[in-house]
Formats: sequence, C-alpha cells, structure tokens
Amino acid sequence: MKIQTFYPMPTRNQSLGEFIIENQNEFKYSSGELSRLINSIRLAAKVVNHEVNKAGLVDILGAAGDTNVQGEDQQKLDVYANEAFIKGLTNREIVCGIASEEEDHFITIKGRNEQNDNKYVVLIDPLDGSSNIDVNVSVGTIFSVYRRVTPPGTPVTLDDFLQPGNKQVAAGYIIYGTSTMIVYTTGHGVNGFTLNPAIGTYYLSHPNMQFPRTGLIYSVNEGNYVHFPQGVKDYIKYCQAEEGDRPYTSRYIGSLVSDFHRNMIKGGIYIYPNTAKDPDGKLRLLYECNPMAFIAEQAGGKASNGFQRIMDIEPSKLHQRVPFFCGSLEMVEKAESFMQKA
Repeated sequence: MKIQTFYPMPTRNQSLGEFIIENQNEFKYSSGELSRLINSIRLAAKVVNHEVNKAGLVDILGAAGDTNVQGEDQQKLDVYANEAFIKGLTNREIVCGIASEEEDHFITIKGRNEQNDNKYVVLIDPLDGSSNIDVNVSVGTIFSVYRRVTPPGTPVTLDDFLQPGNKQVAAGYIIYGTSTMIVYTTGHGVNGFTLNPAIGTYYLSHPNMQFPRTGLIYSVNEGNYVHFPQGVKDYIKYCQAEEGDRPYTSRYIGSLVSDFHRNMIKGGIYIYPNTAKDPDGKLRLLYECNPMAFIAEQAGGKASNGFQRIMDIEPSKLHQRVPFFCGSLEMVEKAESFMQKA
C-alpha cells in the first residue's frame, strides 16, 4: 500500500512569485527556466481569468464555429485561452515546444538564432469544461511539463511529447471559479495559490494539499450508466448501498478541474470510464490524465485506468484517450477491485 508523503509546511500568504524563487533549488535541474515557465503560465492565467470573468459582458460566449482535433465544437473561450497560453509561452522563449488539446499537431518554438536551447516542453488543455461557461460554472486550465529527450538546439520531435507521466517535472491546474486558484506540483508536494484580484497577485492559501485517504463523494456521469463496463456499474451500486458510511453522495460538475479540486479537498473519487460509444475512454492521457495523476499522487491520492497506474502508460499518440479513475487512495483501490472482478 502506498505511504502518504508529507512535506514541510510552506508559509501561508506567501506570494506565488516568492514561493517559486524560494523553492526552485529543490528541483534537480534548477537553472531558473522552470521558475520562469511557471511564472509565464501564471501571467497567461491572469489574462484568461480576466476574460472568463467578463464573459457575460462581451461577445465571447458560445461556439466559435470550428471543431478541434477531437471533433468537438470549439467554444470562443477555448480559442481565446489557447492563443493566450501559446502566446505567453512563445514570447518569453522559455520552452522549445508546446502541444495543446486544441491543436492538431505540436508547435515547435524557434529561438532568435533559429535554434532553441530550452529544455522543456509543455502540454496544455487551455480551457477544460468550457461548455459550462455559458451557465457560469467553474472551468479550468490543465498543464504538464516535461524535460525534452531530444538534444537542445535541435527541433523538437513527437518523442519529446510522447513520454509517460512518470517523466513529468511539473504539472498543475488553474481553476476559474468563485475565486481563481493555481494548484501545482514539481514533485515536492502540492500547493494552491489564490488570486487577489485587487492587486493581481496569487497568494499561498492551500499549503501542502492532501487527498483524504477516503471520502464520501463519487463523481461520474451516471447518464451513461447503461454503457459503462460491468465493473463500474458494480462500483456505483456499492457507492449507493446503505452500509456504514454509505450511500456516498453523487457530485458531478462536468468540469474535470472542478470535480478534482472538490474531491481533493473533501475526499472523493472521479471516474470517467470507457463506454460502448468511447471504448478507449474520452479524457486525454497527455493533456488531462497525466497531469492530474501527478498532482493526485503528490497529494497522497491515486490515479489509474482501472487496471494500471496512469503515469506508467506509454503514450502512442498525441491525442490518446484513456479511462480515468482518480481520487482518494482507498476509493480508487476499491473501484479497481470491482474492475478486476468483473
């Protein structure tokens, strides 16, 4: 059984900038690049947050009229957020490549001398849950950072992005809700920072975040119940049975960031299984599942596809989909037991 790791308690109300500088030395490849990368994401998040918060006042709601590589209708804010993060990361020349859920192919970033000696690539879901914007429900951004595997100074290749999640050097999410938060890890615990909109600064509000070992919440779209694998159906019946602390409470927002964030604070499990319609699952391994799995494990939780650790899956394509079980350790292990018995 996995042992939870607890890290020294950071100083509450410390600004994100101060926190990054103070803790950059614990990153084994520290050269300041990773710190500048996180800072770049922080600034782009403030730009997107501004647009999200005024969405009802301007013509930025609704569909953009295009579809992304997955064949899904793009929302106007999807397009805006995608451009904001790509522009922020490109202009600062911090990374050598970017892959976005909204783009067909990865983006190669050239330096001023047509080469790029930067060491990192970023994979990003610019606006997770964007279909909820029209009804004023929390949405988010998910990001993942890897150290490139190709030689510095050469163009990035697909191999730089098709790395298993256990090679991540940083991952995080931004949640745009009643307050705006950045939650991230570099492999030394998980910390959450809340934006003070009056002065535009993020402050440490949730130090050393931890999943409770178990919880009372299960998050799954039960509208697809008839299409779920038998193991998932059996686990849902277990959650609904009256015994001990059960029945559990069903809470499903439809925004991965929001559901994950609530479950990490209160204790719970998030499930997006494969179905008859989507036999490989629907969530993206590289843009959603790997970064959330990294955060979950750093917070004492667990993430799997029902049978295998998410971060050990070897990706084969940029927009690969997988089933996703993520949350409190004991709840995920119980769900896995039902999958394995079915």
